[in-house]
Amino acid sequence: MSNPQDKITMYGAEWCGDCRRSKKLLDTLGVDYDYVDLEAVPEAAAIAEGIAGRKNIPVISFPDGAFQVEPADSELHAKLTQLGAI
Repeated sequence: MSNPQDKITMYGAEWCGDCRRSKKLLDTLGVDYDYVDLEAVPEAAAIAEGIAGRKNIPVISFPDGAFQVEPADSELHAKLTQLGAI
């Protein structure tokens, strides 16, 4: 994993519909990001919870220190546009 301050990082799980949706948007837009599968790396759940202050996923952290939890596609798209990631 890269340093979260350097790159967009998404914490999620395959069983999570919101995670699949956000991951599909990131992939479709060709965004460079790190994906942390909480099923494969269960200890990362504490990191995601520490960022978001709650257990909901996906948690997507951004290089500017901001984060989104369970974002709508429009919210995630707007943030990616603001960052110049797309």
